[in-house]
Amino acid sequence: MNVTSFYESLCAQLAGLLTGERDWLANTANASALLFLELEDINWAGFYFLHGSELRLGPFQGKPACTRIEVGAGVCGTAVRTGQSQLVEDVHQFPGHIACDAVSASEVVVPLYNGDQCIGVLDIDSPLIARFTEQDLAGVEAFAKTLLESSDLPSS
Repeated sequence: MNVTSFYESLCAQLAGLLTGERDWLANTANASALLFLELEDINWAGFYFLHGSELRLGPFQGKPACTRIEVGAGVCGTAVRTGQSQLVEDVHQFPGHIACDAVSASEVVVPLYNGDQCIGVLDIDSPLIARFTEQDLAGVEAFAKTLLESSDLPSS
């Protein structure tokens, strides 16, 4: 199966998993579990939610993580500050990278929006350099869109 087909299938699995459930917390918990189960070569998948000028840890799968990240700090904070998804081939080369897990080597982060308001990020880490491609980024963005469309969204 190619990468595009994989993410189409993953989005369909997520949509099925979320059918009949609109609770944001429950849906992000199940979404992180699905990502952790289905994606190869990752060591963390989860969410941070925006509270004022910081991101706070939400549902995730993987090792314990940083609980608070300032907007603009690290890959997650940069995604919020810029409003753009981040695809980082080597986190050790990313200025200001926050090493919640020293094993992480690459990362993809997608900001999550309720209308024009950022409410948090979806963050996925891998222990492999350059694990994520532009196709992965597009797939993770589609996954996030499926989640957002299937959930009652909080405001930040």
